Amino acid sequence: MSKEASEEGEGRKDYVDPPPAPLIDADELKLWSFYRALIAEFIATLLFLYVTVATVIGHKKQHDACDGAGLLGIAWAFGGMIFVLVYCTAGISGGHINPAVTFGLFLARKVSLIRAAAYMVAQCLGAICGVGVVKAFMKHEYDSLGGGANSVAPGYSKGAALGAEIIGTFVLVYTVFSATDPKRNARDSHVPVLAPLPIGFAVFVVHLATIPITGTGINPARSFGAAVIYNEDKAWDDNWIFWVGPFVGAGVAAAYHQYILRAAAIKALGSFRSNPTN
Repeated sequence: MSKEASEEGEGRKDYVDPPPAPLIDADELKLWSFYRALIAEFIATLLFLYVTVATVIGHKKQHDACDGAGLLGIAWAFGGMIFVLVYCTAGISGGHINPAVTFGLFLARKVSLIRAAAYMVAQCLGAICGVGVVKAFMKHEYDSLGGGANSVAPGYSKGAALGAEIIGTFVLVYTVFSATDPKRNARDSHVPVLAPLPIGFAVFVVHLATIPITGTGINPARSFGAAVIYNEDKAWDDNWIFWVGPFVGAGVAAAYHQYILRAAAIKALGSFRSNPTN
């Protein structure tokens, strides 16, 4: 074994895989920490939708193409808010702020079914309230400029929009798993990771790619909240895409990370421990 590999191995820490979360954990309903987490998810999603949808409406009400935030600014608003809110809420609720992320973590047995369902309800309610605040502050612009609702852009098929949502959500949820994996402390202790930063950047770059196609959903609560408050036919016509796409993308990302990449890495770590001179 080379000197570099030996030094890397010496820097690794012992790692014990945490047990999976119970499928149904009714005891959570007795804990204040559970309800505190729901409040955190509700408030975080409210703030996320308020800032991001207000940015979208503010951009659309500008008459000159160079005025306002622009598409780059909108992408930064979404990515930046996710960075801020995940940083603020990660220690309370895990900082999901997205039913697709919650669904992926549930499939990986990181959260129970009860917690996952409660989080999704809190996120959707927070999204509705956040967009409602935007409408209250910017009613005329909100009603006349599309309400920040997601829809399939002209020139794109529903299949293309669904594919964009699947791939975009895959990027996000794969990043979430990679950035929050405790195994990194054992396998990659030389790589410091501030989890909210790569997650925020993932949201940013996905928005750059998919705003022209769907306006970028990758978050069913974001799409649902805007559709509920705007409540026009266009917002509801293809709303299923913004549920199916993110859930499929999250499921594939969870399976890929947990049962392919992560399982292989843990096996390699165990092999190193049993025979460190190889």
